[in-house]
Amino acid sequence: MGTDSHTPHVDALGVIAIGVGGLEAENVMLGRASYMRLPDIIGVKLTGLRQAGITATDIVLAITEFLREQGVVSSYLEFYGEGAAQLSLGDRATISNMTPEFGATAAMFYIDNNTLDYLKLTGREAEQIALVENYAKTTGLWADDLQQAEYERVLHFDLSSVGRNIAGPSNPHRRVATSDLASQGIASPVPQLDGIMPDGACIIAAITSCTNTSNPRNVIAAGLLASKANQLGLSRKPWVKTSLAPGSKAVQLYLEDANLLAELEQLGFGIVGFACTTCNGMSGALDPKIQQEVIERDLYATAVLSGNRNFDGRIHPYAKQAFLASPPLVVAYAIAGTIRFDIEKDALGHDSQGKPITLKDIWPSDEEIDAVVKQSVKPEQFRQVYQPMFDLKVDYGSASSPLYEWRPQSTYIRRPPYWEGALAGERSLQGMRPLAVLGDNITTDHLSPSNAIMLDSAAGAYLDKMGLPEEDFNSYATHRGDHLTAQRATFANPKLFNEMVKESGKVKQGSLARVEPEGKVMRMWEAIETYMQRKQPLIIVAGADYGQGSSRDWAAKGVRLAGVEVIVAEGFERIHRTNLVGMGVLPLEFTKGNNRHSYRIDGSETFDVIGTPAPGELLTLVITRTSGERIDLPVVCRLDTAEEVSVYQAGGVLQRFAQDFLENSQ
Repeated sequence: MGTDSHTPHVDALGVIAIGVGGLEAENVMLGRASYMRLPDIIGVKLTGLRQAGITATDIVLAITEFLREQGVVSSYLEFYGEGAAQLSLGDRATISNMTPEFGATAAMFYIDNNTLDYLKLTGREAEQIALVENYAKTTGLWADDLQQAEYERVLHFDLSSVGRNIAGPSNPHRRVATSDLASQGIASPVPQLDGIMPDGACIIAAITSCTNTSNPRNVIAAGLLASKANQLGLSRKPWVKTSLAPGSKAVQLYLEDANLLAELEQLGFGIVGFACTTCNGMSGALDPKIQQEVIERDLYATAVLSGNRNFDGRIHPYAKQAFLASPPLVVAYAIAGTIRFDIEKDALGHDSQGKPITLKDIWPSDEEIDAVVKQSVKPEQFRQVYQPMFDLKVDYGSASSPLYEWRPQSTYIRRPPYWEGALAGERSLQGMRPLAVLGDNITTDHLSPSNAIMLDSAAGAYLDKMGLPEEDFNSYATHRGDHLTAQRATFANPKLFNEMVKESGKVKQGSLARVEPEGKVMRMWEAIETYMQRKQPLIIVAGADYGQGSSRDWAAKGVRLAGVEVIVAEGFERIHRTNLVGMGVLPLEFTKGNNRHSYRIDGSETFDVIGTPAPGELLTLVITRTSGERIDLPVVCRLDTAEEVSVYQAGGVLQRFAQDFLENSQ
């Protein structure tokens, strides 16, 4: 169990690992059990062999599209079949890593010789490897013993059908074959004027994320492509901010061993850190001249990254859209300089003879990649990086007070308000007004972005008032310990579409809300402040797959502090739903076939909930229109376990703990 939504990365080893919300983890740390409904276990049979030159990224983007269409939310997946057996552990991990993008809870692979090969490659002791093999075979968990496993539902996916892909814009499951970029309206002829950024300019090209940089084949492929590009005299465009942020220091060691790190650095892909960066919105500042040109020309600027998420507004404030791609393809786009480039057909440059250079001329073969992996990825590199982690000696110094000295001027750590204000009172579930009426695929980046704080945002205005210079604003994620900054991130994403706010009959994009009953449109944070002053209980109405993306507890904390008591949607992503429960917000689901459109909800109504919340219970949502018309509709209570009911009734995780502590202290 891990609080990173990509914890299922480990599932590739045949070890069950799931991501949970931070609030659910707190619940466990405070002594309570973590419960979940028995999941659907779905078999995903992989057939066929992948085509030459196709990366694990191409495969996982195609699988993500496929599984989203099939509907596997909250399910446990088990990949098997001849296709799965041929995948290296690194390739399997690339697939398992994107479990939350499928909507699933886990994505397992069988334990087999490829698993043991990975353990050897990463420096595990022979005794441990033998134990893993013996245990798996003795308990019936070895791949050969699971050939007759039966699943209530089996999905079939042919690896040989996968070509080169990117995903985007806006969602990881919006796959586009690179051969179809022109027909899909992404690639188009763009005039290239010296020194001027073109339409669709890639202002960011980043090899990043645990999805891809933990797979040696993907990173080596990027290095080999860079080497070929350098030999042919190609270079990145000057407006492209490039970076390499591996998830492990071992990546640096094997790239250096293969003499490929210098090749990547020559194209601008130097190592900037070993952590989440661009993928989580930590892209850093652009060159001021580039940024100014983007603003003045209102340029359609983009980002291309080897990450796992590309939600609107996530990657960088000035990248209007983002696309996911394999590491070698990211390098190619840095050379191309624009997403409008037809990456399979257009010339990246010309050689010394004037001959056009296209992607196929620099794309490494599978044989080249495998040869470098075999020669340069070594067990001692992993031992060098990871063994010291377990040899730490900590000097805790002299004893100090366990109580933290709160600093009133801090914008990073502030005494939390979870027993005060909206969280201290009773939730009436009566007379609620909508804060927002939203569509499908609302992500935690819409609910509480983590990227850079801009001066013209509500959080930026607050930090400016606190005396911080703009260059020290940092990101929303770094201020999560200060609720006065973090709660101003609530619905602060400029890409939000709140259906309550319309202009000329169309929904207006922006961090906007409409305060009722006045019908006045204002910035979202100003609307929240208005409702907080009125002590107005709130509700959010949404479409399908509400809460996709990161396991960001502030996506639940922010709305609860705003006074939201209920969220009614067509469906919830698992981790965000548990975070809502952990904050005492009641998740309700429309019955099948019904949604906000069925009842013509426009945000002018008030809402009441009638009934006692219980797992799967049908409650009544009462809608009262301004005309006085009343509509009673059944909704499903999505408190899924008795434990969740207990946490919700207490008002949230911390309130539950406080009540238990006081009861046990008497």
